[in-house]
Amino acid sequence: MNEHARRDPHAHHAVHPAHRVRPADWRTASQATLHCLTGCAIGEVLGMVIGTALELRDAATVALAVALAFFFGYALTMRGVLRAGVPLRQALRVALAADTVSIGVMEIVDNAVMVGVPGAMEAGLANGFFWGALAFSLLVAYVVALPINRWLIGRGRGHAVVHALH
Repeated sequence: MNEHARRDPHAHHAVHPAHRVRPADWRTASQATLHCLTGCAIGEVLGMVIGTALELRDAATVALAVALAFFFGYALTMRGVLRAGVPLRQALRVALAADTVSIGVMEIVDNAVMVGVPGAMEAGLANGFFWGALAFSLLVAYVVALPINRWLIGRGRGHAVVHALH
């Protein structure tokens, strides 16, 4: 037994330096967050437009927006993963692993902002206030999700799962 192994009985469990997870850079995290935000924004805007146009209650509009945000967020990720030749079932698992936390954070934040801005949900589609509040809510969601995505990628989670396929 070598000297190092005597001092550290778990040394054989050490991770090879090439396989260690390194902190993600802000550029990678920003690209991943923008990718996620794209799907979220498509679903969020569509849900808010449909809910507002149908004059649904705030809770129903938010529920619709959240459901569509998850749908479009996962769909955008799956599109790229399927293009990489991954089978459908595995692509769905990759999308769930890559986007669930990010979409969840964004949806909590942007809907909290929309509901929290007085009159935003009731302003109507023809009112600039509605669109300004919605744009602001998505910007705040991006800012909140960015460091979370950086942290996840740095640990080999979130969009790091997708990047491993490229």
